[in-house]
Amino acid sequence: MIKVVRGNPTPEELAAALAVVQARAAAVANQPSGAPTPPDAWADPARVARHRLPAPGPASWGRSYWPG
Repeated sequence: MIKVVRGNPTPEELAAALAVVQARAAAVANQPSGAPTPPDAWADPARVARHRLPAPGPASWGRSYWPG
């Protein structure tokens, strides 16, 4: 059962959300039970460390911000 907790979705928005949930459920149901699941991309440590750290030196404090 799906319940709208906040907001007032239009029938089209609700249908789109339900289509996504149904498609995901169908994909999981069709996956073989013994198959390993791939790791989620957001949990990959390489995602955070894609860029090299600033080189140490007298002005390195100015390059130590988190790039956006």
